[in-house]
Amino acid sequence: MRMLALLGLALLLVACGNKPRQPDWLVNADGAQDRFERAYLSGRDRVANTEFQRFRDEVSATAKASLVARAELTRCAVHVASLDFAPCEGFEPLRADAGDAERAYADFLEGKLAPEQARELPKDYRGIAGEGGAAQLKKIKNPLSRLIAAGVLLRTGHADPEVLETATDTASEQGWRRAVLAWLGARAMLAEKNGNSEEAAHLRRRMEIAAQER
Repeated sequence: MRMLALLGLALLLVACGNKPRQPDWLVNADGAQDRFERAYLSGRDRVANTEFQRFRDEVSATAKASLVARAELTRCAVHVASLDFAPCEGFEPLRADAGDAERAYADFLEGKLAPEQARELPKDYRGIAGEGGAAQLKKIKNPLSRLIAAGVLLRTGHADPEVLETATDTASEQGWRRAVLAWLGARAMLAEKNGNSEEAAHLRRRMEIAAQER
């Protein structure tokens, strides 16, 4: 499930009576978002950058700060899914004009969510933000949402080895090279820290396989 859907964009377009034709910008933005996410998670940066710019341009045509904020949060979310915890700089200039849902999601990604903000999150993430987050991870059906949640758990120090394994398996099943390498690397570092050199070597060999690209 993509961010625009997760944050209820479609609800803005529902009308009484016959459902109107979806605006061109929404159709174009949806396609660009999907292509951006897949390209970024797979490590195809040139395609990802092009598609993100197209995605943001389409959303900007609405002149709605909350929608542009969601586009920026989409970019930050796939970074978190790939264990890139850089600040969400594209969102911050939009924070003042964004809605409560966008601000809560940004804080969630940063690992700074206040308890009272949890109700503003998409349903998949509410259990992650509260107690027992690790146990909730496997209940998230959407692969990208699951990876994002796992990234937040790792960022906040609540990711046990099972979380790392679940995230690795999720990325591997989707063939998302960048995410696979990131999560295998996290597991290898943990294995080394725990003195399990054999497991660390096994994970490093998997990374070598994933890194092979013609």
